[in-house]
Amino acid sequence: MLATFKQKIEDLKLIPANGGCFELTVDGETIYSKLQTGKFPDEQAILNVLKQRLR
Repeated sequence: MLATFKQKIEDLKLIPANGGCFELTVDGETIYSKLQTGKFPDEQAILNVLKQRLR
């Protein structure tokens, strides 16, 4: 993410959790949730979601 969006990411926070959750939020909006999909995304899937969101 940082290599691809280094000019657009102003702040990045990693928040440890338990229970197998992985959620990606942008400006308070959840754009990916492992809890909803049931699977961990691959790197390209995350980049695609971020590209759509940051347009």
